Formats: sequence, C-alpha cells, structure tokens
Amino acid sequence: MIIGIGNDLIDIRRIERTLERFGERFIRRCFTDIERSKAERRYKPADTYAKRYAAKEACTKALGTGFSRGVFWRDIGVVNLPSGKPTLALTNGALERLREITPDGMKAHIELTITDEPPMAEALVIIQALPAGP
Repeated sequence: MIIGIGNDLIDIRRIERTLERFGERFIRRCFTDIERSKAERRYKPADTYAKRYAAKEACTKALGTGFSRGVFWRDIGVVNLPSGKPTLALTNGALERLREITPDGMKAHIELTITDEPPMAEALVIIQALPAGP
C-alpha cells in the first residue's frame, strides 16, 4: 500500500547560484557527509547536489510534512545501494515521521528515482507500507 508520494523539480542553475553565494554554509546545512563526498567527486558537483536537493524535497512531500514538524534537511540522506540504485536513509525527525505514518504490523519501504536533463533535475519518492513478515 502506498502511504506517501512526492516529487520535485529544480533548476540546477539555482543550486549553482546558491553554491556560489553561500558555499560551505549551504552544503553543511543541507547535505550529509556521504552526499557531499559523492558530489565533490563529480565534474559538476552542482548537478549532483541539485538531484539530492530535489530528492529531499520530494521526500518531505511524501512524508506529508515539508521541512517542518521536526524534519530537517540533514535528516534525509540520499545513499546508493551496492547496485548503484539510489534510496533514502532517514534519521531523527524524518525517521520519526516515517514511523508515525507506517501502519502497525507493516514496514516502510522507500523508492527513489532521480534524474537530470540540464538545466533541470527531478526526483520522485514513493513510500510503501509492506507486511512486516515473520
């Protein structure tokens, strides 16, 4: 059963301007160390940051909170599975909200897809509640 869905579209040039203006302050406020490490290894870090920014926005929509009710930027981290597939790791307020919306006897499963076609980046998040199993 789907318990949350969210998507976000962002202009990569907006992230480029924000990085130029606020740099380290913006990065520390919004991104986890894992996200930062991945972005800084790329030829165009702003593209990677933009996709992750969109993923965080989409996640807050799927959680039904936006960045409020104790959900902060760094509570949502984009991580890659060994296969390379992106997913989300939630902590603190975001994890607590996920627990609140997950029905008893179920476990939450998050699907994330991110893409870019410069100058735009997009993310889609679907949160499912699956049977917890034995």
